[in-house]
Amino acid sequence: MKKVFLIGLCVLSSCAQMNKETAMNNKSENQDVYSEMYRPQFHFSPPSHWMNDPNGLLYENGVYHLFYQHYPEDIVWGPMHWGHAISKDLVHWENRPIALYPDEHGYIFSGSAIFDKNNSSGLGTDENPPLIAIFTYHHSEKAKLGTDDHQTQGIAYSLDHGENWTMYKDNPVIKNEDKIRDFRDPKVFWHEESSSWIMSLVAGDHLQLYRSENLIDWEYASSFGHNQGAHGGVWECPDLFPLEVEGETHWVLLISINPGAPNGGSGTQYFIGEFDGYTFSSEQKNCLWIDLGPDNYAGVTYNDVPNEDRIFIGWMSNWNYANITPTQKWRSSMTIPRVLSLRKTPNGNRLVNTPISKLDSISKIQPLALDQKEARQIHLQNDEDFELMQSRILFETELDFEMKWKNAAGNTLLISADGQEILVDRSNSGYVDFEDTFATNPIKASLADLQNEKVHKIEVFVDHSSVELFIDGGLVSLTVQVFPEEPFSDFSLNADKEVLDFKAYAVERIWD
Repeated sequence: MKKVFLIGLCVLSSCAQMNKETAMNNKSENQDVYSEMYRPQFHFSPPSHWMNDPNGLLYENGVYHLFYQHYPEDIVWGPMHWGHAISKDLVHWENRPIALYPDEHGYIFSGSAIFDKNNSSGLGTDENPPLIAIFTYHHSEKAKLGTDDHQTQGIAYSLDHGENWTMYKDNPVIKNEDKIRDFRDPKVFWHEESSSWIMSLVAGDHLQLYRSENLIDWEYASSFGHNQGAHGGVWECPDLFPLEVEGETHWVLLISINPGAPNGGSGTQYFIGEFDGYTFSSEQKNCLWIDLGPDNYAGVTYNDVPNEDRIFIGWMSNWNYANITPTQKWRSSMTIPRVLSLRKTPNGNRLVNTPISKLDSISKIQPLALDQKEARQIHLQNDEDFELMQSRILFETELDFEMKWKNAAGNTLLISADGQEILVDRSNSGYVDFEDTFATNPIKASLADLQNEKVHKIEVFVDHSSVELFIDGGLVSLTVQVFPEEPFSDFSLNADKEVLDFKAYAVERIWD
């Protein structure tokens, strides 16, 4: 079996150059590739084939790097690589060649990337310090044999701003000596107060923290979460970072979990607590979720963003049906980037995720002739300058309303609020029978954390196969996928109370 595995890896390696050349040719093909049915036009999606978790989110040298889990041979999950794209504004993206390929240690699972500006690793020079990618190796043959030591942690480095990568010669840097079956997804950052690199790593049902001075030699520091938070599935994709609220600094820990999310399948919970360089602790009793929809998973934040903004991107899917959604040439997209912050509420501090303001640059307000009655009923239809499937809608009202999208095929999507919760009904939204729970699971979200004000700000982004809803700047958010048989062409809003400051925007296509 070992010989077969090594041969397979050699085949992957021999195909690497061909895949790299194919990736570089994507630019000339973008016009056709990025116009398929359901293809998002202002969200990131791969040129072709499979994508899942965002990895290695890093800002360096004026560029935002987005790496991601990628299988370049099929539109279903397979041997994992790291795909790569870059952006200067987090809105427009340029596809780059595949960054990391499987090797003799296994597939390249999720992880993170940092700029080792002081060359603490010794893998660059003082004049040209390296970028370091930290990731999980998954040895598929060991996994098939039933061993529990098939996941280890490796590193790679780049000396040309992420264009080319070299595997560290003594990988793995963290072995799985305790034989933990799900031992993965390292997220690394520099902790100034303790002068150490800190690694968050999940180990089945809990978090483990490690420390290092050089990104190569790691020592175990502590664990968290054995008896806290949601435990309906495996913990994944940790991220630990500080945020300030009203002059106080707290630490936030993101943990994705599958299954066990509030609307079925995959979701991302968070904890608010304290971190001293060795231990994370939280007195939080309730399970809290960054997004209450079913289709925002495995999200992490950028390292080294200017002004210390904490920018989050999630994978817009759910493992209940990720492999079988009705797309043909590519599968999956990312959420729009969101700025994370903490906000005090009557129920305590809460994590807020707000769409980045740079999306304003591609949002063109429409001078619409609204079908409006007593400012409580609003009706929109497509015209030559405005398509509902590529739009942004904002308004303010009380939390008793219904939004409906429909098309000539009789498909409908309903989002309603009754003051206590949001309900999303996609049971008749188009193609829904590819998986049992996609249409039958009710999508609900509590509104208990919203402030006591009567009027609330509602913002909705629609992009061909996704809907992202934000209430009060993202204090409550829901992300859902939809696959109508033909584009939605009619929108109505009915509210119990007056609708204020209604705006509809056409959102520009980001792909050249």
